[in-house]
Amino acid sequence: MSGTFVGMPAFPEAAHEAVRNETLRGNLRHATHTIRAKRAKAVAEVSDWAALREAGKRIKDHTLLHLDRYLVQLEEAVTAAGGTVHWAADADEANRIVAELVRQTGESEVVKVKSMATQEIGLNEALEAAGIRAYETDLAELIVQLGKDRPSHILVPAIHRNRGEIRDIFRREMGEWGRPAPEGLTDTPAELAEAARLHLREKFLRAKVGISGANFMVAETGTLVVVESEGNGRMCLTLPETLISVVGIEKTVPTWQDLEVFLQTLPRSSTAERMNPYTSTWTGTTDGDGPSTFHLVLLDNGRTDTLADEVGRQALRCIRCSACLNVCPVYERAGGHAYGSVYPGPIGAILSPQLRGTQSEIDASLPYASSLCGACYEVCPVAIDIPEVLVHLRERVVEGGEATRNGNKVLLKPAKGHAAERAAMRAARWAFSHPAALRTGQRLASRSRRLHPRTLPGPGKAWTGTRDLPAVPAAPFRDWWQRTGGGKDGAK
Repeated sequence: MSGTFVGMPAFPEAAHEAVRNETLRGNLRHATHTIRAKRAKAVAEVSDWAALREAGKRIKDHTLLHLDRYLVQLEEAVTAAGGTVHWAADADEANRIVAELVRQTGESEVVKVKSMATQEIGLNEALEAAGIRAYETDLAELIVQLGKDRPSHILVPAIHRNRGEIRDIFRREMGEWGRPAPEGLTDTPAELAEAARLHLREKFLRAKVGISGANFMVAETGTLVVVESEGNGRMCLTLPETLISVVGIEKTVPTWQDLEVFLQTLPRSSTAERMNPYTSTWTGTTDGDGPSTFHLVLLDNGRTDTLADEVGRQALRCIRCSACLNVCPVYERAGGHAYGSVYPGPIGAILSPQLRGTQSEIDASLPYASSLCGACYEVCPVAIDIPEVLVHLRERVVEGGEATRNGNKVLLKPAKGHAAERAAMRAARWAFSHPAALRTGQRLASRSRRLHPRTLPGPGKAWTGTRDLPAVPAAPFRDWWQRTGGGKDGAK
């Protein structure tokens, strides 16, 4: 199991394998259609949804524009409340900090509440290398961990598994991690949930160290917020003596009033609930209540580089609701593993190449993992224009150009394999800037249209492998317009 999955094949190759798995496609189709239908119903209940969406967008954009100031305010507030703040520039530094904090407690195991940031940096693997065992406590994350698998969805990491597969994983693996599955375990949801509950309860009662992420951090008070549906997160946040939270710097919001907007939009967009069953908030430490020691690790790991991109920075608005995944026709068919990142789907296709750069094969291919249908933008509760960023990143992959990496301006080379595309675009640019040549080319194409093939040779063969070339009209539009006076004579 890997936290970042770099080294996977490019998206088209990985997706090609995924779409041939009928069980996977069936699981994804059923789950995404169910979630999207429930979400649409929940959102329709809110008369001012468009205003909430715009408010969320503006709050996020304002915070990102002044992130330096709000992060300092957050650090001061957390410290004043009894917590300790650590700054991590990248995954390696964050992992070292967390491993050392756990080592200082003398413990060799930790319980974790679902955290995409710790998956992003590969924390579980880093802790294992340091002799520390991490136990996932979110039900879906538990399934993924026991199955030696990778998450495939932001909200439902085990969405690619059906109940029968989950039962088999519990029967086979639970005993290796702690309390074994009950004898005769079936695949009914109630029995599976009870097996997980019994397995996890002993871990909650024994663990001295908890590790979490956070959905939001309130700068004015230093408060962290976790929203969830099961209550396992609250057990992780309250029972251990030491709590370590690893959170991306973009999760900051200025005030409690700002938080109100997201506590309305996040549950409806993610789980189609009016409000989350469990919303846990904590501010530093309090004597006799909850952990006695609190550490906050603020994670950059490519976020300030992303912030430097005026077009791409809007990806940092993301509140991890997963609505874009559930409406995406590409994700529904390819599944989350094909994206080679803990962030799958449309948001992953724009976030991962910015956090990690576009140098690897998988990251260079992610901006193309979309039909550009725009459904993701329509459902995003913070109005991230994902198609716009996808096109922006495609240009970066093909043309190269200036970008920010590790805080420095660098000049990216064009990715390999796009020479024909670049040549075609340059030829098109020249033709469109020379009207006479364009007119001559259009007339030649019309007069020779009976000789045109229905498929392209060479690099174009893949494009026409699933579609015919559009038919060339008998006459160019310009000629038709001149001949008919703009269609006034009724000629077709």
